[in-house]
Amino acid sequence: MSANLTVIADQDDFIVIDKPQDVSFHDEEKVGSGLFSQLKQQLRAQAGLNELYPVHRLDKMTSGLIIMAKNQATARAFQQLFAQHQVEKYYLAIADGKPKKKQGLIKGDMVKSRRGMWKLLRSTDNPAISQFFSFSIAPKRRLYLLKPHSGKSHQIRVALNSIGVPILGDPLYSDKHTCSDRGYLHAFALAFTLHNKRYQYCLPPTEGASFNSPAALALITQLSPPWQQPWPAL
Repeated sequence: MSANLTVIADQDDFIVIDKPQDVSFHDEEKVGSGLFSQLKQQLRAQAGLNELYPVHRLDKMTSGLIIMAKNQATARAFQQLFAQHQVEKYYLAIADGKPKKKQGLIKGDMVKSRRGMWKLLRSTDNPAISQFFSFSIAPKRRLYLLKPHSGKSHQIRVALNSIGVPILGDPLYSDKHTCSDRGYLHAFALAFTLHNKRYQYCLPPTEGASFNSPAALALITQLSPPWQQPWPAL
């Protein structure tokens, strides 16, 4: 990856960055290799910023928008917003195959499966809830715009796998992940109100040949910003 992470917005109390795909949030084998460690080092050198607090995560394979708070009070405020599902999150994904319906709701309880995987159940005691639209971009390949209404681990990856279209390049849920140049899940947009001020960020993906195909690029342009799409009420 490049030496510096891309800063999308630098506010008084928080920062929004573009997380590269295939980078873990925390350090793995090498100290300082994780996204959080790299960002702290970068901001300390560039802006003299010594405090940084994570408020949400993205999976290693996922690229896109991620927020870090600059102080504990803001971190607590964000944690409350996320806990109350008051942060609107939108994702883009690409998958092979054709689902039974081109748009709709995927809802069910999630339980741990095997090898670090999760699976979706038909029960709805404490369900993961995801809305989606899908669009053809090539024969037997579709682009998905997704809006999760809960914050479960692997939620979108499990949701698409549950309807028979695992995300292209997903190392856990796709049998064909070695044939792809990346895991095709991108944190596309965020919208929230903090301290009585509205913030909205939308960032198209830049990494991945399938995201950069002419058909996908045209659709992503049409879908920006995603909160203007006709999302049905739950």
